[in-house]
Order: sequence, then structure tokens, then C-alpha cells
Amino acid sequence: MSEREAVLRDLAERARFYASLTSIGIAHDRPRPEAEGATTAPAEDLTAIREVIGDCQRCKQAGGRKNIVFGQGNPHAALMFVGEAPGADEDEQGLAFVGRAGQLLTDIIEKGLKMRRSEVWIGNVIKCRPPQNRNPEPDEILSCQPFLEQQIRAIRPKVIVGLGKFAGQWLLKTAEPISRIRGRLGRFEGIAVIPTYHPAFLLRNPAAKKEVWEDIKVVRDLLSAG
Repeated sequence: MSEREAVLRDLAERARFYASLTSIGIAHDRPRPEAEGATTAPAEDLTAIREVIGDCQRCKQAGGRKNIVFGQGNPHAALMFVGEAPGADEDEQGLAFVGRAGQLLTDIIEKGLKMRRSEVWIGNVIKCRPPQNRNPEPDEILSCQPFLEQQIRAIRPKVIVGLGKFAGQWLLKTAEPISRIRGRLGRFEGIAVIPTYHPAFLLRNPAAKKEVWEDIKVVRDLLSAG
């Protein structure tokens, strides 16, 4: 069996498992075989993951969305941003971070990191917009979890920035609030992780931009390190 076929089979099995859950409170971090590690054809693997997602009906958000927001960017990116959930603009266009928060994220990337937005990969913990932009619920996060995990393994970035509470908590496997974990260096399957405030939070609280800038400087140093 090829590595691509193994990825597809694992995704299908795990998606069926998560879709069948009727309650939370389970241990969902399972040991992973070595075959699920880094891939050699990120673009092909990402295409395969998108095919498995299909017209996803695995959680209750399926009935209210307009578009699945898979994520977009450079399949070979050294830097990956993971947000919380798509908003109205993202749901309309099927693209991650294209509204006002997305414009601010572009400024962070281009002005703060001196990179082109097209150089990074941008996605979310969940791939469908929650009704009225409410917070993602645990079962919804679990339904999307295997796909985000496989996206990370396909891209294998050097650094992942978690944007906001749910992304930061998911990456660091903690329930602590974002105010405590922002700027905390962690690891996700060996990849450096830095949680910081979500751009939407910065639009409401401009004073927090100073703290995000401190986090971005850490990201910049990690990217430039050997």
C-alpha cells in the first residue's frame, strides 16, 4: 500500500469513527503508526484529504454552511496559521481569512514577518462556519480533527501559529485560556507551536497588538533558526 493510500484509509476510518460519536468525554489522542508521518508530495496529499472530506455531513454544521473552508496556501510552507472557524466572508468564498480579520492577518504576515501571504498555509480548526459565528463545539472539533492533523502532516511546517483560544488549546492540548497560553512555545508532533490572539480579537482590542508583535518576533526567530 502506498503512503497516499494509507493516508486516505486512515482518514476515512477516523472520520467514520468521529462521525458516529454521540457523546464527548473520550480519550481521542490515539497512538499513531509511523506511516502517518511526513509525506513527500504535500500538494497531492492535500488534494487527497480534500477528496475524502467531500461534501462533508459529519457534524451538525453541514446544514447551515455555504462552503467548506479547507484552507489554502503553499503546500511546502515553513509557516502555518491555524485559526478557529470560518466567518461569514470565509463561508461565502470558501477561503480562510478573507474578511477584516484576514486583512489584518495579511498585514501581520507581510509587514511583521516580511513574507508574502502566498508563502504560508492558512486554515482553521473546523472547516464550516458555526451558526451566528458561535464558538466551535467539542463534537465539531472532533469531527474535523483528523483532517487538520493530516493537513499538518502533509505540509510539515517548521512553525505553526495558533490564532485564538480554540486553535491554541487544540495545538497545545490544554484547556487554559488564550490569555495564559499566548506566546507559550510548545510542540505539535515535533513542530514548534506559538499560540497568539486571533486577528478578530485585535480588531476589538487594538492594545493587544503589542503582545501579538512579541509573539511574531518569536515566530520570526524560529523560522530563521537553522
